Amino acid sequence: MILNGVRSGSIATRNGGAKEREQRMSVSLRDSVQLVSDPKKLDESVIEVFQLMIGVECRWENKQPVSESETVTSVVGFGGMLSGACVFRSGVTAARKIAEQMTGMEFTEVDDTVKDAVGEICNMLAGAWKGRFPNLAANCGLSVPAVITGRDYNLHVQAPEFQIHHIYRFEDVFFEVTIVCDGIQ
Repeated sequence: MILNGVRSGSIATRNGGAKEREQRMSVSLRDSVQLVSDPKKLDESVIEVFQLMIGVECRWENKQPVSESETVTSVVGFGGMLSGACVFRSGVTAARKIAEQMTGMEFTEVDDTVKDAVGEICNMLAGAWKGRFPNLAANCGLSVPAVITGRDYNLHVQAPEFQIHHIYRFEDVFFEVTIVCDGIQ
């Protein structure tokens, strides 16, 4: 795998070559963009998080979900060697079901607990995705999740380096996960 700059970078730092370490890691991530942008890594991350953390099996869907009038979106930013975001978006039904699976409680509305659950799912997805790439995992931080609820809103990123967007389903609800990269060092 090309993403191996961390080990050689730490050796260079021990030998006094911080600039060499920085240059080597930048080159290795830039050269590995095809690996980082592989949609299969997103699918693996989603399946893992939903199985391990909330105990449901989900799968990639090749169709648009039935849209609800109100949606819940969480955004976790990436900063470091890669800048961008992991975006989780669902209707209120899926958001409530996720919170129910995580807490064991029932929800009739999108309250703070539901928002916290959606934020935490997005955070886990971002971490699981970046963790699949050792160089990225070691050199890219995550922001605190931001959660947006409502109707008729769009998130826009100008000229991304790459974007991976998939729709998933568990039980009878759908959700979307997007990885957006707007810069690679």
